Amino acid sequence: MEDEALADIADRLYGGPLDDFVAARTAAAKDVARRDKELAAAVRALPKPSVAAWAVNMLARFRPDVLAGLGGLGERMRAAQESLDAPALRELGRERRSVLADAVDVARSVAQEQGRSISDAIAADVEETLRAMTADERAAAAVGSGRLLKVLTADGINDVDLDGAVALPGLLPAAPAGNRAGPPPPAVKGTAAKAAKAPAAKTRTTAEQASQPPRAKPRLEAVRQTPRPASLPALERARAALAEAQATEEEASRLARDLQVQEERMRAETAELQQETAELRTRLKAAEESLERSRKGLAATSAEAKQAVRAAGKASRTAMLAQERVLRLASS
Repeated sequence: MEDEALADIADRLYGGPLDDFVAARTAAAKDVARRDKELAAAVRALPKPSVAAWAVNMLARFRPDVLAGLGGLGERMRAAQESLDAPALRELGRERRSVLADAVDVARSVAQEQGRSISDAIAADVEETLRAMTADERAAAAVGSGRLLKVLTADGINDVDLDGAVALPGLLPAAPAGNRAGPPPPAVKGTAAKAAKAPAAKTRTTAEQASQPPRAKPRLEAVRQTPRPASLPALERARAALAEAQATEEEASRLARDLQVQEERMRAETAELQQETAELRTRLKAAEESLERSRKGLAATSAEAKQAVRAAGKASRTAMLAQERVLRLASS
């Protein structure tokens, strides 16, 4: 079985529509089974990704520029963490929040184009995965492969857990040695070695110990034997995580203050509008009462006008009859 052939098939499967994954995997395995049964078995073993992982894979396939931007940002953040540059971490933290929001919007659009809507919960998982790739170069390689299987998370201190997170992990590019978690420092190893040799040391007789003249320990050796509270790499990561957390707290506090000011302004505007609404309702009620009185007055006036018209008509006919009578009497 050739790794390249398996990788090509996996890239097609993980770059296609999520709803078609199982059928496409079955068809691909059946297609290669006639010439390579081992390859067919490997294809059938390819796991189906989660919805969030699939959305990230769509970014890798259709918008690699978005992942490239996040990867570059991650390199700058790791450099700032290594140098414990708190101001740079604060600025990069603000930049990452903005870039992540834009990337999630792009992921939603790409997923929609591929026939799948992304809910808010899935979008949050996508954002968490993209944040993890900025914290760990191995996570960035997993995301960039386009064969992600599950959501990635990063706590800022420990390495991102990639166990079962990507299909064909053996084909991922190796992360540079400087970015991997190295072995424990010599002080830790020395402590373990001393613990292992302790039983043997206890077997020495008192006479043997007495026969050896006391030897003053050099100051440097005494310092080295002093237990360290934490290994240097872990301490550096913890300090970097603290700096980033403080930057995030500062930004969150600033945002909270701005929102509180906006809340107070909106409360004042709401109170003014409520008062204006109450005044308008009072005026409307008075206008409606005036309108009702006018309608009643109009109805009464209309009735009186009709009566007056009828009375005028009757008077006109009476006058006409009287005039005719006068004419008859005058002519007789």
